[in-house]
Parts: sequence; structure tokens; C-alpha cells
Amino acid sequence: MRDVIVIGAGGGGPVVAAELAGRGLDVLLLEAGPRHAKPREEWTHFENDANNPLTGYLRFGPQDRNKPAWFRETPQNSFLWQLSGVGGTTQHYYGNCPRAYPGVFAGYDGPDVANYDVEHRFPFAYKDLVPYYEWAEATLPVQTAAMGLKEETFFRGCETLGIPVQKTKTTLGASYRPQENAILQPGGTAGRTTDASKLVFPMATGCTFCGYCFQGCMQPVRAPRNQFAKRSTDNSYVPLAITADAVRPGAKPATLIADAFVTRVHTERRGTALTATGVTWRTGAGVEHREDAKVVVMAAGCTETPRLWLNSGLPNPNGWVGRGYTDHHFDWVIGQFDRDTDSTKGVGSSARCEFPGYGGLENVGLPPALQAFSMTLSDSGIRGRYGNGRGATGPWDGPAGRLIGPELKEVLAGGVNRLLNVLVITDDDVEAQNRVVPSVLPADEHGPVAKVEFRQRQRTARTQRNREYLAKRATQLLRGAGAKKVFRIDWAPLILHVQSTMRMGLSEQNSVTRPTGESRAVRGLYIADNSALANALGGPNPTLTTQALATRTAEHIFQTHFGGSPWVRTESPIVSTDPRISQALGRLGL
Repeated sequence: MRDVIVIGAGGGGPVVAAELAGRGLDVLLLEAGPRHAKPREEWTHFENDANNPLTGYLRFGPQDRNKPAWFRETPQNSFLWQLSGVGGTTQHYYGNCPRAYPGVFAGYDGPDVANYDVEHRFPFAYKDLVPYYEWAEATLPVQTAAMGLKEETFFRGCETLGIPVQKTKTTLGASYRPQENAILQPGGTAGRTTDASKLVFPMATGCTFCGYCFQGCMQPVRAPRNQFAKRSTDNSYVPLAITADAVRPGAKPATLIADAFVTRVHTERRGTALTATGVTWRTGAGVEHREDAKVVVMAAGCTETPRLWLNSGLPNPNGWVGRGYTDHHFDWVIGQFDRDTDSTKGVGSSARCEFPGYGGLENVGLPPALQAFSMTLSDSGIRGRYGNGRGATGPWDGPAGRLIGPELKEVLAGGVNRLLNVLVITDDDVEAQNRVVPSVLPADEHGPVAKVEFRQRQRTARTQRNREYLAKRATQLLRGAGAKKVFRIDWAPLILHVQSTMRMGLSEQNSVTRPTGESRAVRGLYIADNSALANALGGPNPTLTTQALATRTAEHIFQTHFGGSPWVRTESPIVSTDPRISQALGRLGL
């Protein structure tokens, strides 16, 4: 019997695995998708090779590339963007690591308290999570973003908004600042030359400004895996977990098995408590395995975690398993300039604005195909052509909607490096109507597939207010930066930055998870991915908060089930770039 089985090696699962393996527990980490152990031999930097949802190496599908991608039902106009594989969706994120706004936690009493989702707060105070933020920030590590011309342009616009520069990690009010990113600062020749022969580790360290953050990260060339620039969990927490004995006395390296799709969580009645006892998983070849454990941690993501819960027949007494699917009511506002912005160059996203109570804005640089995609996903149809109740006009030069034909050609013909993209990231209310349920369409080999329902146009008045407010602020920013034309796309749901389908909370009436991370209905069964988050965090990217919360959950598991002591307030974290990890990976041939 294992001590702990963790389901999912995405954003949160490897955190629990690394922390508990570091304390000497026997940890099995299962991942449904592939393991890209040697990305320089498996990946290219081409957009289609990476991001094609059916054939790309960063798709949501099994390890066997001859098999199709896994299916989800999305009955509305939307795009669900999630990756399988070790590292999960952190393989293609931009490394953005802002903290949640203090206003989304219990006990907040600032003057803007009523501006937040007061019905779905975290069940503890912001100050209680700060030590876990600091621990995760040191482990990754999180650093101030490396920046270039597009950030300079963004900040020029910010200066016209009448808000100050933010100088702390905690957001205290409307402000702007560089991103806090899980991307290593360039060192040595990195960022100083375009000569490929000089962008080689250890001559170059950290970010080389290659501009391909979204296609995974394998820079600098020849760097050990744990010293790749972008700190996706396949480059940070996973190496730390599988080499735990190299850096902590008494530690035991976690066992990682990829291509292992968990199809059932097992339980048994112990006294009055239903208790988790283990899991069954299925390999890509169709072979089933079962293993028992003292503790099971679900970290398969906001869609697959509730799917597995429901397919396992686990209790759902208040009906909240899968509900509250929160994605940020994203929108896209794009400025066209008559001078270069270097939009495609360097780190993908390195600057942001904060508007507590509303959400935030951030710059995002995109390579050409993703740039075209960003301008063609819309809830309004074609700009000015549909009378469907959408497509509002505004300071963004006419109706909202997607660009096509001559207008799209004209914008792209000017060059993607003369655009500046601002992503609207709202603070959404948690809404029970947005949810995951089992689809009635044919099941796949793992059981009934997930149906993800979003009622885009029926979101709460506060959520829609936030989106309109931020779209206008984004337009103001772009005008201030010198844009000659501004487009608003009115994005359909791009289901990304997802949260809260197994949310923790104080009330038994609208939460699945206790404040400790343990599920209310099954003892010894924990949730440690984005689905455990209580709300939309105020708007910031959820990855860092998920990892801080997973650290907190791991500490609770160690105390409650294994008689251990807490460590975050008494020990120092191991930085995941530690050379001892590099050496251990080398001994493993990784």
C-alpha cells in the first residue's frame, strides 16, 4: 500500500507529490497523458506542431499519437483549452504568477468589500495563505519578468490611466507593474545576442527571448531540465518530486507513471465515514491496474476531477460537484500601431494592470497563427454583421466581433509586430449554472465523458459589469500608448484559467471541499488542483494560488494522516533549480 496516490501531474498534483516525497512518504504520481521527458527530441517551435488540438504535441489526448484526442462535449460556442501530459496546462502557460486579491478571502473588510463575490469567499484570511505563496514563489522560483518593447509600449499606456506603479506582491489597489513570472531572468549571453551558438547553457542561462512560451519551453539549449527558463511543473515540481532524495535527508523519490488514466476512486465504509482506499487506472494499451493508498489526492483539473468523482459514484449530497465552473469572462482588446511593438518577441506576457473589484489587464504577445485565432473567436459573430443582441459599439472603433476577410488581412498585413494585445481578465462570480456533468453522448474507454456547460450571456450583472469596465480601460490604455485603431473581439468562452468545480468553502451548502483541502463527503480524499479554489481570485491567473493552496493541503495531509509536523513556517524551501536536482536527473538519464 502506498502512502499517497496523486491523480494528475498538471499544475497542482506535482506540488503535493514533491512536498510529501520530500518528507519521506511513498508517493505515486499518475498522469493520464504523455511524458515529454526529452522535449528537444520531441518538440519543435512551430505553432501547429504544438497547439493543434487534434495532432499537436500539447493536445489533450493519450500518449499514443496514432489515437485521437480525448473528447469533451461543449454545447455552446466555446473552446476548452487544456493539455494532458506531465506538466498539464502549465506546459503552455505564460508563467504568470500573481497572487489573488485580498478581497476574495474571509475577513476582508476594506472599503471596496462589496465589490467582490461575497457569497463565495475563501474560508480563511489572505494573511493565512501568504506563507504558502512565499514558499511556492521561492520553490519555482518566481521572478520579476524580463521585458522588452511591447512592455514599454504597454506601460506608456498605463501612465495615462491615472494609477500608480505597484511595488508589492500583494495588490492593495488599482495599479500597474511588471508581471511576477515563473520564468528565469536571462543570464550570461541570453538576451544579449541572436547568435544561436552563444545561446547554449551554461554560456546562456534563463530566458533567451525566443518568443515561444506557448509552445512549451526547452531553453537554453543543453540546460538541465530543472533549469529550463519557464517553470512549468514538468520543469520544476516534477523534477523536484522524482529526485526528492537528492536534496532532503530522509526523503523518498516519488514514482511517476504517465499514460495512466485513472477511471475509478475506491472507497469503503470505516465506522461512519466513507473513506478513500485507492484507485484503478488504465494504460494506453488498455491494461488495468489497481493500487491502494492511505490518502488519495485528486488533481486532474477542473473538468476531469469532477468527471472522475461522478464516474466513481462518489457522493454529491449538495449537488455542487462540477458546479461553479469559473473561467474569467475573458475578452480581447487589440491595438494597431504605426510603429513596431515587438509583440511576438520575448516573454509572452510581462506586464499587467490591477483593478481590484473588477479584475485585471495584461499584455500578451502572440505568434502569427495564435494572433489570428485571437481575432476570430467571438460571441458577436463578424464585426457589424450580426443582429444577435451582441456586437456593441464603443471606443474600440465600431462594433465588437471577429475580424475576417479584408479587415483581418489589412490588420495582419501590417505585421503582428505592430499590434499590442490586451487581455481582459475579469473577477467572475461563482455561478452554479456553469458546470460539468456527464455527457449522454457515447462514453470513451474511460467512462462517460464530461459535458461542460457555460451560459455566456447569462452571467451575473457584476461579472458583465466587470468585463465592460475592463474593456473600456484597455481601450484607454491602448489609446494612451498611441494605437491608431482599437478592436474588441467579444470573446466566446475560452475555457482557460478554470476554477472552482470542487470548490472549498465554509458552507456545506455550496462547497465540496473543506478548508483543509479534504473533501467533505469522503475521508482521506483531497482536492489539489484549480477546482479546489473558492472563487475567481479577483481576476489573476490561478496557477500560483493553486500551488500555494496545494502546499497548504500537503502540509495538512502530513500532519493529519502521518503524524508529521508543519514545515512552511519553520523550514526553508528547496529551489527547483538546485544543481543537486540537475545531477540527479543526469543519473536518471533525463
